[in-house]
Amino acid sequence: MDDLITDSRYSWSRLALTLCVGTVINAGMWAIIVIMPAVEAEYGGSRAMASLPYTLTMIGFGTGNYLFGRATDRFGITNSLIVAAVVTALGYGLATLSNSLLMLSLAQLIVGFASSIGFGPLIADISHWFVRRRGIAVAIAASGNYLSGAIWPILLAGVLQESGWRAVYLVMAVVTLALVIPLALALRRPLPDEAHAAAHLASTQNAQSSGLSPRALQYLLAFAGVACCVAMSMPQVHIVALCVGLGFGPAVGAQMLSLMLLGGVGSRIISGLVADRLGGVRTLLIGSILQCIALFLYLPAGGMVSLYAVSLVFGLSQGGIVPSYALIVREYMPAKEAGARVGFVMMATILGMALGGWMSGWIYDVSGSYTLAFVNGIVWNGVNIAVMLWLFSRSRPRAPRPMAAPA
Repeated sequence: MDDLITDSRYSWSRLALTLCVGTVINAGMWAIIVIMPAVEAEYGGSRAMASLPYTLTMIGFGTGNYLFGRATDRFGITNSLIVAAVVTALGYGLATLSNSLLMLSLAQLIVGFASSIGFGPLIADISHWFVRRRGIAVAIAASGNYLSGAIWPILLAGVLQESGWRAVYLVMAVVTLALVIPLALALRRPLPDEAHAAAHLASTQNAQSSGLSPRALQYLLAFAGVACCVAMSMPQVHIVALCVGLGFGPAVGAQMLSLMLLGGVGSRIISGLVADRLGGVRTLLIGSILQCIALFLYLPAGGMVSLYAVSLVFGLSQGGIVPSYALIVREYMPAKEAGARVGFVMMATILGMALGGWMSGWIYDVSGSYTLAFVNGIVWNGVNIAVMLWLFSRSRPRAPRPMAAPA
């Protein structure tokens, strides 16, 4: 039997299962980005209108992070995952039956809502099983989101080209049911109350040192999350459309997106290691500054090679930002409310992605290029940096010690 409840051998095996779940179910967030050019060609309309299914996906994804986070606090991660897998598959199926952009958007709302279980709620669950290595554990769990976006577009590229986007969605419906439900059953082991008590004591001490109540800090983090993710959304949401507009084609755009997200995985792992030493606030601030620099690099990039290079730099720069919000929540807020608190902040970041995705499309329609959209992202990124600098000036977090298993 392991000597520890947290940071134990079981904790690491549970993390591996968590990563597998996230890699599968998070595909619901990324699928619409890859098929966006095909959707635009089928239904017509402006670039902003073609972005509507993505925007509703992200609204559903954001709302689901909060609601499924609350459900996870109350019913556990296994029950929540099973329900989410069924609803996600249902959403994929409904999307294949759509005959208008509005119907597809409503189906995407369902897909986004249910697949959100693989982000904030899953991150919150694994964070309970680690203390000393919580940063790297959260980073690995959050990497399931990026791995999903990097792997599935490549695996399903042939299906998309030969059979269309509806066939892609049918495949993902089957894969989600076949893989997520068995993996969810493997996560049934509950966390002992002793670990919750130790984490609650540490978070209470940290909250007192910051001078902010959990609710005030939650709202501050939510505002910062919206700002950073409006900036983050420009390359992530529109890189495929940007490549199509430049004449490079959707396949090149999908490769750049995959490269960007693989870079994000590396960034998340590195940021997790950094967070175990510096804490969530400092790690988030570093990531936000690096993301802003990367956005500036997109402005002069216009060739295929330069866009590949900058997309990799962008991925390596910003991957650790969103997981750092979860770490800050766990450092400063009650452990038994982790699902709802992390979910709320994740909801804000996702809504920022939704807002930024639509905003960039609208700016493109008005200006005829993405240059001003990148500038818009840089401005929002500056707001996030300002907020995190203010929080950094007030915070001195202390972490709890790993909990020993009862004799």
